[in-house]
Amino acid sequence: MTTTDNYDLVIIGSGPGGYVAAVRAAQLGLKTACVEKSPRLGGVCLNVGCIPSKALLDSSEYYHLAREHFAEHGIKTGRLTLDLATLMKRKNRVVEELTDSVRKLLEGNRIDIVQGTARLAGDKQVEVTLGKKKRVLKGTSILLATGSRPLEVPGMPFDGQKIVSSTEALNFDTVPKSLGIVGGGYIGLELGSVWMRLGSKVTVVEMLPKIATTLDGQVGRALDRILRKQGMLFHLNTRVVKAQKTAQKIKVTLEKGGENTAMTFDKLLVAVGRKPLTEGLGFEEAGIETDPGTGHIIVDTAYQTRVPGVYAIGDLTPGPMLAHKASAEGIAVVENIAGHAGEVNYDTLPSVIYTWPEVASVGLTEEAVKEREIPYCVGTYPFSGAGRARCMGEKEGFVKLIAHGKTDRILGVHIIGPRAADMVAECVLAMEFGASSEDIARTVHGHPTFSEALQEAAMAIRKCSIYVS
Repeated sequence: MTTTDNYDLVIIGSGPGGYVAAVRAAQLGLKTACVEKSPRLGGVCLNVGCIPSKALLDSSEYYHLAREHFAEHGIKTGRLTLDLATLMKRKNRVVEELTDSVRKLLEGNRIDIVQGTARLAGDKQVEVTLGKKKRVLKGTSILLATGSRPLEVPGMPFDGQKIVSSTEALNFDTVPKSLGIVGGGYIGLELGSVWMRLGSKVTVVEMLPKIATTLDGQVGRALDRILRKQGMLFHLNTRVVKAQKTAQKIKVTLEKGGENTAMTFDKLLVAVGRKPLTEGLGFEEAGIETDPGTGHIIVDTAYQTRVPGVYAIGDLTPGPMLAHKASAEGIAVVENIAGHAGEVNYDTLPSVIYTWPEVASVGLTEEAVKEREIPYCVGTYPFSGAGRARCMGEKEGFVKLIAHGKTDRILGVHIIGPRAADMVAECVLAMEFGASSEDIARTVHGHPTFSEALQEAAMAIRKCSIYVS
C-alpha cells in the first residue's frame, strides 16, 4: 500500500546540511519532511564522522597526557592502563546523545521525520521505502543532502576487518600494534593521531610530496615536523601498488622513484577522500546532472540542480566536504526557496585539522597570494611567547596572519597550536567584516589567553609588537 503526503519542502538526508535546512525551513513557515534511511538521525558527521572521531581524539589525548605529561605537573598516576571498551562506550554515548538531540530538535519544530530509503520519482515526488511499505512525498521543493562515503581504491577493497575505511577505524576492538594509513589528509592524520596515542605504530603513505596539501606551506611543514616528533611515520612521494591479506597481517607493496618496498601492518586504513553519495536515488532518471569526474551534482548559485525545484547541498556539491559548509548551505538554500536572500561566503569558510596541536585556517594561503600576485605582508607569532600556552605546556606552533600590502585588509589566517579550532572563529568574523590587521592589533585581548598570539601576529605585520624585534 502506498500513501501520498504533500509538503512545501522534502529533504533527503538528516546530516548537518539536511537537519539544519529542515529547522530553518520550519522557522520560515514551510511544511517540511526530512527523510533518513538510517535508524539514527545526524548523517555521517554525527554517526561515523566528526563527532565520534573528536570523542576518540579527546579520550586518546587524555590518555597521552596521563602517560607522558602528568608527572611534570606533580600528578602521580602509578601503573596506567587503557580500557578501550569503556573508551568506545563513551564515544557511542556521545553519539547517541547528539543524535537524540537532533530528533528532538526536528520534532520540536514540527518537522515530519520519515524513516526509509528515498528515491526521486519524478514530478517533484520522493518515494520512500521501508520494508514492504512505500510512501510518496510530494514536495513543492526537494532538497538533496545525502552526504558522502569513503572512496575505495582499486586493489584495496574494504573488507571491514583488515582493510578499513574511516568508519571501521572508529570502532577497533583492540589497539592495532601497527596501523598503515593510505592518504595524508585530515581524516588519516586525525585517526592516525588517535591510535598512535593509544599505542599503535602509525605509518602514513602519501602519493604527494607533502601531507595536508591544502594547508599554507609553512603551517604544513610545521605539522609534518611535529607529528614526526610525536612518532608518526611518513612515506611521501610514495604510491601503494597493492595490498595482500595474510592470515594475520596486511602486506603492502610501496613504490617510490621506481623502486618497490614491502611493509606489513595489522590494519590498513584507506583514507584517500570521499565521494558524493548518489547511488540508488534515481538521479539519472530524474535528470539530475553530475560532474563525470567528481560525481558532484551540478547546481547554480541558488543550489538548484538542472531540474527545477530540486536542490542539492553539502558533500553532493563542489567544494570542501565539511559539515559546517553543509549547514551554511542548508540555511542559504532554504532562505532562497522561501524568497529571501541566502548565500554562503566561501572565501571565509574555516577549515580545521584536529590533531594536537590543532590546525585551523581561513582565507588565502601565502602560496595562493603569491600566485595571484597580490602585494602582501605577513605577521607571525609563536605560541612559545604566549603566557597561557607556557602555563599549559603547549609551546609548539604559531599564528600566521596575511594582510594586503596596500590596504592592510586581512587575506588569510593560519594557526597551528593549542585551541586553534576555537581561535579561528575570531579570524572568520574579522574577514567577514573586511577587517584590517590593525583592527585585530588594536583589539584588546584577555591576558593570559591563546588569542593574544593572534593579536601579536597582527602587531608584527606593522613591526610594532613589544615582544618581536
